[in-house]
Parts: sequence; C-alpha cells; structure tokens
Amino acid sequence: MSQVDVAVGYATASRKGIPASASFRRWVEAALKGARRRKATEVSIRIVDAEEGQALNLQYRGRDYATNVLSFPVELPPGVVLPLIGDLVICAPVVAREAAEQGKKPAEHWAHMTVHGTLHLLGYDHIVDAEAEAMEALETRILAGLGIADPYTVP
Repeated sequence: MSQVDVAVGYATASRKGIPASASFRRWVEAALKGARRRKATEVSIRIVDAEEGQALNLQYRGRDYATNVLSFPVELPPGVVLPLIGDLVICAPVVAREAAEQGKKPAEHWAHMTVHGTLHLLGYDHIVDAEAEAMEALETRILAGLGIADPYTVP
C-alpha cells in the first residue's frame, strides 16, 4: 500500500478510554486496504466531546444530538490533486456509551467507527438498502481482518 498519513487531534477533557493515534492509523489503513485504495492517502481525525459533537451534527446535518462519527469528504477545486480524502470527527462519549449499551469491547467499537467513517470518505454510503448491505459486508470483512467480530450481530 502507498503512504498513509493519519493526523489525530484530541479535543476532549480526558483521553481516558480513547485509543492512541497508532490504533487509528491501523484502522484507517485496514479500511483503505479493504476498499482496495492503493494511492497515497491523508485523513484527519478529531476526537471530540458531546458538546462539540452535537454542535457539528446540528451545523452539518441539521440533527441536534451528538452522533458517533461524522465524515467530511474533501471537496477540492478542479485541477487540485492532493492525497487528502477528508476528515472524521468521532465523539468519544457517544462511542463509549454505544459500546457499553451494545456489549462491545470499547476498542473494537472505536475500530468500527473509524473504518465506517473512512469508508464514507471513500464514497460508500448506507442510505439505499443495497448500498447499506454492501457497506456493512465490507466493514465486516475489514474488521474480521483485524480480529474483530461482526459489529452488526447482537452479542
């Protein structure tokens, strides 16, 4: 695989329970490999608290609550070629809460949200049922390669 740069910024009061940047890099690389992207790639990840997560979700999606992951694919002007595919915003308290509610290991849920968001940056979506099934199958395959069980099955 080509060069992969992942910049992780922590905008939370505490890093407790939040994976290290090396883990995020590994998960982004797995998503890129699973999606067969071989070009040099840059991704920025910002870990936020519930307040910032809610504000961003309201501003960009019109939904007044914090969500687990927001994906912002890059929109470059015509003729500008950069390896940046976009930004991910992951809301730490939402990921922690969901992992607990769903009986998942926190690190595995962080991996899932990172893979899920990265696939969105690559153009995958889950609005239409057929696209959702394809995206979920790809996520499941990528996560299995990381030793993580199917996140869509109930434990």
